[in-house]
Amino acid sequence: MPLRNVAIIAHVDHGKTTLVDALLKQAGAFKGTGPDAECVMDSNPLERERGITILAKNCAVNYVFGPEAGGLAGQEFRINILDTPGHADFGGEVERVLRMADGCLLLVDALEGPMPQTRFVLGKALELGLKPIVVINKCDRPDGRASAVIDEVFDLLVDLGADDVALDFPVVYASGRSGWANRDIDVRDRGVHDLFRVIAERVPAPAEDVDAPLQALVTNLDYSEYVGRIAIGRVYRGVLKAGQQVTLSKSDGSIKKARVLKVNRFEGLGRREVPEIRAGDLCAIEGLADIEIGDTIMDPENPAPMARVKVDEPTLHMVFRINDGPMVGKEGKFVTTRQISERLDRELRGNVALRVSPGDSADEFRVSGRGLLHLGVLLENMRREGYELTVGKPEVIEREIDGVRSEPFERVSIDTDSSSMGSALELLGSRGGEILKVDQRGARMHIEADIPARGLIGFRTRLLNVTAGEAVMHHSFIGYRPASGSVKRRQNGVMVGNEPGTATTYALLQLCERGVMFVQPGDPVYEGMIVGENARDNDLVVNAVRLKPFSNVRDNKEATVVLKAPRLLSLEAALEYIEEDELVEITPSAVRMRKRILREAERRRSERAARDREAAMAGQDD
Repeated sequence: MPLRNVAIIAHVDHGKTTLVDALLKQAGAFKGTGPDAECVMDSNPLERERGITILAKNCAVNYVFGPEAGGLAGQEFRINILDTPGHADFGGEVERVLRMADGCLLLVDALEGPMPQTRFVLGKALELGLKPIVVINKCDRPDGRASAVIDEVFDLLVDLGADDVALDFPVVYASGRSGWANRDIDVRDRGVHDLFRVIAERVPAPAEDVDAPLQALVTNLDYSEYVGRIAIGRVYRGVLKAGQQVTLSKSDGSIKKARVLKVNRFEGLGRREVPEIRAGDLCAIEGLADIEIGDTIMDPENPAPMARVKVDEPTLHMVFRINDGPMVGKEGKFVTTRQISERLDRELRGNVALRVSPGDSADEFRVSGRGLLHLGVLLENMRREGYELTVGKPEVIEREIDGVRSEPFERVSIDTDSSSMGSALELLGSRGGEILKVDQRGARMHIEADIPARGLIGFRTRLLNVTAGEAVMHHSFIGYRPASGSVKRRQNGVMVGNEPGTATTYALLQLCERGVMFVQPGDPVYEGMIVGENARDNDLVVNAVRLKPFSNVRDNKEATVVLKAPRLLSLEAALEYIEEDELVEITPSAVRMRKRILREAERRRSERAARDREAAMAGQDD
């Protein structure tokens, strides 16, 4: 049976997973209905809640071409489909999955066209020699501009240095949600037959050197309570059989012996145990206890390690530390340094873009990732698993390149209405952004700019504020450049609690006149906890648990007063909000912000000591 391995790549929200749904249904691999039948590849709870793809996944379909396929009529093809994330923060998932493919479908929104992440994923595909099939998705949008988008894709390929073969790309017009994909944009009622035909015709068949010594590369890991680690990868040469003796090439260059217990082939959304997997196909392997991503599975008599999976280095880091606040252990099950360390070690096995190193103290870990969303998803998973910890302000990772201090830069794109464009441009300028392009797309304005990665910390929340929630923003890492000037910090100070207890309506009524509250009546409060945002630029120590004094005078004044709703920050919003002297406390049931030093007297002593040190250094310079 002819075999094809194809990856689907695109910018976020351009419809990759929805199009996979249409391919699965057309091939008869999935016939579900209802809400759970949408984006069936997004099986992770966080993916369902956020509506994004976080983990790369793969499935397989067998497709028999009908009479409309011409010379392919009656032939049955086996097609491995690899779904990839669209966010720049999960680029590590994209890079390793593309190693398993022989071709790619580049999805581009019929209105938005190529976006920052489109450039990133397409560049990675071209580096591996993959030739794109361009799918213009969401062609049923009334404001779509398919012809202009095709020209923009061509210009992008030229800019990325694509060869003549890649520039001669086929185009398929599609609507993943409506379930059609055709070479003719005016034909919208024939399912996705044309897309299957283009895959069969334009994606090259994998090399099937079944007589050569075994060589398979592990690009992903799964886990089962019954069999332990399950290695997912592709067989490049030879035949991999159940019960076979193999050798593993490890990251340190060593060679270890092992035995394959079972091999599974992907079928539809699941797997089926088979006696063997031949060269060119993807598989899931059981029985290799010490396997890691990037390891090569080889023939013991002729070991030939393959190049390990390489991903771009992290650009952002945060300090993970134990929770040393007064509420430690009340809401979480795992609170010790050892438990946090073991959890991070487990994450490193499958999260190839993550780095963990010791912090400044025994209770701290410096965790580096590709962006705030990358680390935020890790923290959200940890809190759902019962972990309790505190994390510091995200900081970019600087490098010295040719003797020049350099920092990461991002390409950011913003779509907003015309009335908010001025505010968005002003905000970009204040964060060190360099405007590249401003144009109109439909009824909205599209802005592209290059901005230091540190300027993006807290940028999304501020952008939504100045545009009344109308703006949509995406960004992608573009490289290191010489460090620019300073970026504006948070303009407002915070209200810091000075008493432990429970927040009261009486106290919050008085405090809400001075700013915006982060807590509501009944919430637990402790000394050093951030309970609100001050309207001014200084920090304010307040009592959020004060009770109304008793008196003999009847007063019904409060009956007509309505307490303002608090601003409840999400995990990522809280990470963006804090400053260097603050932490985010993360537990299974709450996300709180606090000062690093809880007691007011100790904070004041620390501030005086810091001022004295600065004065002493200034005196030495003079």
